[in-house]
Amino acid sequence: MTKTPLQFQHNGRDVAIFVDGGTNLLVALRELIGDMTPKFGCGQGGCGTCSVLIDGELHLSCLTLAETVAGRSVETLDGIKDGPSLHPLQRAFADNFAAQCGYCTPGMLMAAKALLDRNPQPNRAEVVEAISGNICRCTGYEPIINAVLAAASGGRARA
Repeated sequence: MTKTPLQFQHNGRDVAIFVDGGTNLLVALRELIGDMTPKFGCGQGGCGTCSVLIDGELHLSCLTLAETVAGRSVETLDGIKDGPSLHPLQRAFADNFAAQCGYCTPGMLMAAKALLDRNPQPNRAEVVEAISGNICRCTGYEPIINAVLAAASGGRARA
C-alpha cells in the first residue's frame, strides 16, 4: 500500500507525516505524532473520548480520515495548556473533582473548550448539550458540568 504525505498544524506547529489510505486521525495522532491525549474508546464514535478540534470545531478523531485534515489545524488536549500552566478548564476540572478514572477527561475537556470558544458564558443546559456526545461512567456528570460552569465564570462557583 502506498503512503500518502499529509501536512497539517498540530497544536500550533506544522507537522508532516505519511499515512496509509484509510488511516483515521486518532491513529495518526497517537502512533505517528506521539500525542497520546486523544484516547481510543469505542472506535465507533459513540463515547467521545477521542474528541479533537479541527479548525476550532469538535470532531471524533476515530471517525475522521487523517487525509481530511490536510492543511488544517488540529488541536488536542496537549495543546490547550500554556507551557506548564494549566488551561482554565483543566484547573476547573481539578478544582471541581470532575475527573475520577480520567478516561473521558480529554474528550470532555475538548468538548467544553469548543463550547467556551464559541460561547464564553454558557448556561447549564448549553453545557449539558455540549458534553452530550461524551460518555462518563464515573462522575455522574455533575462535577463535569460544574467545572465547565466554573471555568466560564473565571473559577467562581455558579448556582
